[in-house]
Amino acid sequence: MRFLYSPAIGAEYPELVSGAVLVTGITTDVPVAMVASAVARHTAVAEERLADGAEGEFAEIQAWRRAFTRMGVKPTQYRNAAEALLRRYRKERSLPSVHPLVDLCNAISVAYAIPVGVFDTACITGPLEVRHAVGDEMFVSFSGGTEHPEPGEVIFADASGRAHARRWTHRQSGHSVVRDTTASALIVSEGLHDSAPADVGKLIATVAAELTEIWKVTPTTVTLTPTDGPVDLAE
Repeated sequence: MRFLYSPAIGAEYPELVSGAVLVTGITTDVPVAMVASAVARHTAVAEERLADGAEGEFAEIQAWRRAFTRMGVKPTQYRNAAEALLRRYRKERSLPSVHPLVDLCNAISVAYAIPVGVFDTACITGPLEVRHAVGDEMFVSFSGGTEHPEPGEVIFADASGRAHARRWTHRQSGHSVVRDTTASALIVSEGLHDSAPADVGKLIATVAAELTEIWKVTPTTVTLTPTDGPVDLAE
C-alpha cells in the first residue's frame, strides 16, 4: 500500500505531520468488552479536556480551522473529522457505534483531538495520494450518491481518479468505508499544530498497540511529512 502527498501540499502546508498504519486481519469477531474498555479509556481523555473548554479552543482544532480557511473552506461549516466527533461527544457524551475498528479509531481521535481516517484497502486502486482535486474525480457519499470535488479542494485520491475523502479531513467516502467484510485497513492521522510531530507519533503508537491487543495482529506504522515522498507499507 503506497501513501503519499503531492508536492503542492508539502509546499502549502509545511507544518503538516502525518502517520499511517496498515493492518491486516481485521474482523468484527473480537471481544466486545475489550473494544468497549478501550473506547471508554480514550473518551475519558476527551472528557477531561472538554471539562476545561470546548473543542474549538484546542490548539489541534484551531490549526485545522486555519488550514480549512487557507483551502477556501469555511471551517465552522465543514468541520474536520476530529472536531465533528468532539462536538458530538460534548453534546451527547457518547460516540456512534459503527464497527469495532472505526469505534476504536474515533475514540482515539477525540482523545488526541486529531483526525483519524480509516480506509478499506480492498477499495483503493493503486497509491493513495493527498492532493488538490482537478474536479472530475468521483466521490461516493455514505448515502450512495455521486459527487465531484471542487477544483483545488484537498482530497485523498487513488489511481482510478476516485476521491476517498473530500475537503481533506472533513468527510470520507462511502466507497472505502470499513464494513463487516473489511480484512485490511489503512489508518491515516494528520496534525498541523505545533506539537504535531510528537502527538501524531503517540497517536499512531496508540493505534498500533490497541490493534495488537484486540485483534492480535502486527500492524505496520510510519510517520512522515509531505516532503518525505511516497511511503510503502507492507502487509
